[in-house]
Amino acid sequence: MTKATRIEVRRSKNESATSLIRRFSRRAQGLNLVRFMRTKRYYVRGKSKNVEHMRAMVKGERIAEYNQLVKLGKIDPAARKTRGRK
Repeated sequence: MTKATRIEVRRSKNESATSLIRRFSRRAQGLNLVRFMRTKRYYVRGKSKNVEHMRAMVKGERIAEYNQLVKLGKIDPAARKTRGRK
């Protein structure tokens, strides 16, 4: 179960609704509640150990195959494409 945080704000005399909402918002930001809720907005289930292990095995096989092709001279390692942004 997740940790619950409760924020309670009571309206004082001669206080407008907007100032009450503003005070509530400031208190929620002070407790980092808004940031926490935004991170929990979309739940992403973690990968199982078996899936992570299989991915690591496939990656290891690819690296070994690449190194073998470099060793045989079929691939030039200097001409390797870069990934991501430039």
